[in-house]
Amino acid sequence: MKSLTLQELQKWTNDLSEKHFDKPFIDIVKFNSRLRTTGGRYIPSKKTIEINPKYVVELDGAELEGIIKHELCHYHLHIEGKGFGHRDPEFKELLKKTGSPRYCSPLPSQKQARSHHYICTECGQAYQRKRRVDTKRYRCGKCKGILKKK
Repeated sequence: MKSLTLQELQKWTNDLSEKHFDKPFIDIVKFNSRLRTTGGRYIPSKKTIEINPKYVVELDGAELEGIIKHELCHYHLHIEGKGFGHRDPEFKELLKKTGSPRYCSPLPSQKQARSHHYICTECGQAYQRKRRVDTKRYRCGKCKGILKKK
């Protein structure tokens, strides 16, 4: 997907709000490049929606539309004085009603292969880890045998 300007993002958010919620979005939506593990967030004190710009570049428009709709659920419930947290039944009900996703897909750039492979010298149990393991400190969880890097 091509990059979006802030004006295009604002218009798209307002259009989605009118279409799915029958209410205008009159506050601010902006990009926040410091977001790492989420597609977006709603800040209740500022009534602002922040979107991770990596989702614009790396994934398709349908994923970004889902993120915006999810954040609009938080926004409209907060404005109405209802429960807008992830665990609130009103929030879950509005997600279903508007067809908004509960979670966003992980970014392709975040998917990492497990790079550290270990094997127990006693029982042959294999372990895969994202981080390196100190084989002098840790043993096999199955038989307490010595671990060896594959």
